[in-house]
Amino acid sequence: MVRTVNERKAAPLPNPEYLPFLSVSEREAIGKQLRDEVPLERHAECSALPERADPIDILEEQASLRSPDLVPIRHGRMASSAFAFYRGGTAIMAGDLASSPTATLRAQLCGDAHLLNFGIFETPERNLIFGINDFDETIPGPIDWDVKRLAASVEIAGRDLGFDHAGRREAVRATVRSYRQSMLEFAAQRTVDVWYAKLPAKQLCDRLADLADRRSSKEAVRRVRQALNRDHLRAFDRLVVETDQGARFLNRPPVLTPIEELLDDEQRARFVDVVREFLQQYRASLTPDRRVLIESYRFEHMARKVVGVGSVGTRCWVVLLVGRDHSDPLLLQLKEAQASVLAPFAGPTLCKTNGQRVVEGQRLMQAASDSMLGWYQVNAWDGRSHDFYVRQLWDGKASIDVARLSPKGLRVYGESCGWTLARGHARSGDRIAMAAYLGHSELFDDAVTSFSADYADQNESDHRRFVEAVESGRLEAKLGV
Repeated sequence: MVRTVNERKAAPLPNPEYLPFLSVSEREAIGKQLRDEVPLERHAECSALPERADPIDILEEQASLRSPDLVPIRHGRMASSAFAFYRGGTAIMAGDLASSPTATLRAQLCGDAHLLNFGIFETPERNLIFGINDFDETIPGPIDWDVKRLAASVEIAGRDLGFDHAGRREAVRATVRSYRQSMLEFAAQRTVDVWYAKLPAKQLCDRLADLADRRSSKEAVRRVRQALNRDHLRAFDRLVVETDQGARFLNRPPVLTPIEELLDDEQRARFVDVVREFLQQYRASLTPDRRVLIESYRFEHMARKVVGVGSVGTRCWVVLLVGRDHSDPLLLQLKEAQASVLAPFAGPTLCKTNGQRVVEGQRLMQAASDSMLGWYQVNAWDGRSHDFYVRQLWDGKASIDVARLSPKGLRVYGESCGWTLARGHARSGDRIAMAAYLGHSELFDDAVTSFSADYADQNESDHRRFVEAVESGRLEAKLGV
């Protein structure tokens, strides 16, 4: 007898999924099991090991890979305060974090998640949001490294501003608590909702205004206005001048130096080849639609620009491209991407170049990345191969001036940073296992708060030694540049 189709019992099909899959309960079990291996209380540990690398040696090694004429500027900026030293001392803390207890819960890290590496920027849809804005050190690694870097920066900034112990402690705890509670919330959300989560800049402004804190609220409003005004035309007006040869960057050394002021005869002979190679590789790194956009612009001029604290001495350029005419400028920033300071401890990445590492890490962690983000690798003026990443200059970007915040304002700002960091980790790591490990108690908050106070002491000690090295002549520093 022949059975009809409806009478047949279909055999089950094999699972076509090629990636391993764990249920929610299995992922929660992993996180809870890690609590037995690395109890939450252990994150308070911050003891300098006898074999801890000398921080001055670390900075001298970094200096050997940077432009010698700019290194004294970096040292001068780092010497100005313990907080400035902390900003430039990412490599010092990397070794310290690697020797501290970690639960090995991995995600894409910012790598340098201090307070001033968060800020306001415009999305491609021209909406202002708050997020992480520096990814030079990004790399996959243990999530607690980012959390401790952020929390310690809150403590150190609070000391720099003269806030009392209670105010600093509350700001640090609130930052870590915000990270932990946000991770719990992300663990319960749909994956696509986590991916598209954003923190509007207006929400941060409203929270600061709700404090009835005029000082902090005024700073947030001022920075939002600044972001709205920081576009290519404003950058063009401030950095570029019209000459007989066309639009050219101003000559304001050492902060801004036109390319023709830096190249010798041999390097001038390689100018066209180097720039063409940059343009070709950069275009190739973009998506096809962005490639069409960038190809409608032509190269006009470039200059070396000194930026930040930690980046000073690495090769950083600004490039002027022109579209329809000189009223249609596009300014790009080209930043050298050296190996992440966390790489010796976190392990290698799958990226072929450090420029690609920075770009792909940024795209993973940011709610909305720069539409012009790209990378290239080129034999530069010195004849050596260097990695770079490319982004727009001044495209709706601004940073909150932490020095203008009150203790309550610092707490709210830290909470926003904690939410943002959790969101970045939740996108690339196992947010369910991470939430299960962090838990609902305040054990992790208290432990990292204790770590932050101890590490701030260590940072102050390192800063004193650094200043002594400058005063003794071991390190050259240019102050006030």
